[in-house]
Amino acid sequence: MMDRRIVFMGTPDFAVASLRALVDAGIDVAAVITAPDRPAGRGRQMHMSAVKEFALSHPLLKDRILQPERLKDPDFHRKLNATGASLYVVVAFRMLPGTVWNRPALGTINLHASLLPDYRGAAPINWAIINGEERTGATMFFVRHEIDSGDVIAKEGIAIGPEENAGELHDRLKEVGASLLVRTVHDILSGKSQRVQQDNIAASQLHHAPKLTTETCRIDVSANAQRVHDRVRGLGPFPGAWTMWNETGKEPQHFKILRSRVIDDHTVAQAGLITIDGERLILQCGTGRIDLLEIQPEGKRRMDAASFVRGLRNTEGITLA
Repeated sequence: MMDRRIVFMGTPDFAVASLRALVDAGIDVAAVITAPDRPAGRGRQMHMSAVKEFALSHPLLKDRILQPERLKDPDFHRKLNATGASLYVVVAFRMLPGTVWNRPALGTINLHASLLPDYRGAAPINWAIINGEERTGATMFFVRHEIDSGDVIAKEGIAIGPEENAGELHDRLKEVGASLLVRTVHDILSGKSQRVQQDNIAASQLHHAPKLTTETCRIDVSANAQRVHDRVRGLGPFPGAWTMWNETGKEPQHFKILRSRVIDDHTVAQAGLITIDGERLILQCGTGRIDLLEIQPEGKRRMDAASFVRGLRNTEGITLA
């Protein structure tokens, strides 16, 4: 009879929900593979991944943690072999070499936070909101060489709230994905799973979800209000959408918009112009206006707009660009 143990691979908080769900479901996790501890913060102290923190807190997992620097290391492969696991499970981990994902008898499966084949890539949650999607979901698929392109095992879709940001959607999808993952693992170990090739859709018709960059996070104030608002939502609360604050007589400053609300989608005026209305901070977009609800000026903490406005001396001739 084939061994029913699995190996789990993951690093950030998104993966913790899946690991917890697997353990709670009674699935035997033979090893937890996560990123090595890294220096972080101002003091450059060593920090462990969210997955390692969870594994250390669990009596069944604390002695089963592996943190390879190189996934092709022969010693790491020997440790993988020693687990005897028949299935590998990947949630928010790095790209695996074929010598790893091809190893288990039942294959290697991955949880992806979109409805594949749409939004393949590193940041599907962010890009779905940035692009104004009303629906997304989670997909379980078998890993192969081409990223996020393997045979699909199961999917589950959910609606995206009109004001929902990436952080909020992340927290919902990690739970939806964890539940989907547990069902998928049970089906595979029981020989009940099916695999279906991803729809053969031309790349030009698909949305892509590449890694976020500094330039990706910059706001185009000439876009319409809904598009600007969607970018703010798609990058909130982290890493945050940004632009430049231009105030007469001062050097331009980096300025993040962390939360916003569309006021209207029809007003036409100078794109980027800031209007102070009482304690409200209003941005004129290419078409329409948005209310800036939470912001973070350069070198300062995040704050609500009212707190920021109360500290302004000049309230005219301010633009964002």
